[in-house]
Amino acid sequence: MNSSPFVSRRSFLRSAAATLGTAAIVPAFSLAQSGFASKRPAPSARRFRSKAVDAAIESVAGRMKDPELAWLFSNCLPNTLDTTVTFTNSARGPDTVVVTGDIPAMWLRDSSAQVWPYLPFLTADADLARLIEGVIRRQTRCILTDPYANAFMPDLSSAEPLSWSKTDHTEMKPGVGERKWEVDSLCYPVRLAHEYWRITHDTRPFNAEWARAMHSILETFTAQQRKTSRGPYHFQREAFSPYDTLSEDGYGNPSRPIGLIHSGFRPSDDACIYPLNIPGNFFAVKTLERIEEMLTEILHDTTAANQASRLRTEIKAALDAHARVHHSTAGEIWGYEIDGFGNANCMDDANVPSLLAMPYLGSCTKDDPLYQATRRFVLSEANPYFFRGSAAEGIGGPHIGQDMIWPISIIMRALTTGDENEQSQCLAWLKTTHAGTGFMHESFNKNDPTKFTREWFAWANTLFGELILTIDKTNPKLLEKG
Repeated sequence: MNSSPFVSRRSFLRSAAATLGTAAIVPAFSLAQSGFASKRPAPSARRFRSKAVDAAIESVAGRMKDPELAWLFSNCLPNTLDTTVTFTNSARGPDTVVVTGDIPAMWLRDSSAQVWPYLPFLTADADLARLIEGVIRRQTRCILTDPYANAFMPDLSSAEPLSWSKTDHTEMKPGVGERKWEVDSLCYPVRLAHEYWRITHDTRPFNAEWARAMHSILETFTAQQRKTSRGPYHFQREAFSPYDTLSEDGYGNPSRPIGLIHSGFRPSDDACIYPLNIPGNFFAVKTLERIEEMLTEILHDTTAANQASRLRTEIKAALDAHARVHHSTAGEIWGYEIDGFGNANCMDDANVPSLLAMPYLGSCTKDDPLYQATRRFVLSEANPYFFRGSAAEGIGGPHIGQDMIWPISIIMRALTTGDENEQSQCLAWLKTTHAGTGFMHESFNKNDPTKFTREWFAWANTLFGELILTIDKTNPKLLEKG
């Protein structure tokens, strides 16, 4: 029992789950009795309504032969718009807050991923485009508030962080919800901004403020290469779990500077064991390529663009030299984390960026031989966080613990394969593990899906919607099977 007054994110979620009944066994759900009634809020209660997204739901669901999958898709795809966004127009332009769901804060990673599936509809829905523009502008303000923070409060002037962050030993600033330094937190907003620009050709959000945010990203990435010092970031927490704090006076475990970016925490918000996270650094390479392109084409900032190019080249060379490891049974694969001294952590975590998700994020191709070898490893019991049970198989992580599969990992498995049978199996697992709720969850027990965490987790919901949209585009016959 933790005697500290500190309340961790894990404790908060367990407490909320107990209150909501999400961690307890959910009563059996009768599909016949439900008639697949919509789980969406009433139209008048939806936070934002997009005619283009609603039309896509009606069109795609209408072609799906499996009524339960169609129902899940109809519930999940709009969940971010229905329940998590707050959109306003102000003198400085549109402003959009996107909370994760049951936690009243905006993660840079989650918010980017939550709205990503809506980007194909921007040219058909001007209001939706303004909403996404508002996300980009809000994320810009967040990065300028603190490039080392992973989560922000809706009110960026608030001195009150998330409950479990109040006693953290770090440089907390107003507006910050949690200050866990994660490389991907600065990658996701660039991915979103670049795709928005590519689709709409709108340059309004990419002003001087946005340029300063990009400069801040370059400075942060460079500082966290830690060539001459450990850099300015440190973090410690009085926590029951060792994954909620950093060792070595808050700087993390020892490492050797080899050109890669150090990260305090993983995309799961769990502390890195070795601070050089490989999928995160691959994501940073792609991010720097995007920053270089946008600074060049939109702002004609050749100085910063050249800085991004040099940094990208250096990190890519370090990955080529150090990211491959030899596993005793899997052979040559990418490690998940390394320390630069020759030590490697061979595993994968469900949260993205992950080794499994590398093709999804553009870090490699699906048929890359090294990716295929790594994929076989992470989808096997050689990966300590791969779980196989009577309900499903998939990847979890230390954030929730043993035997708990994350639907995000099953979705990502389906998004990174061209095998129709594998995609079909993933859809079957997702259909049979929502425990009658009509939504995806953070995790579920490999043998009992009624034991799950987070009833309201918008990232997983909209990612499932993205999976269905992707299959509808690439292999629609799969959805037409009964």
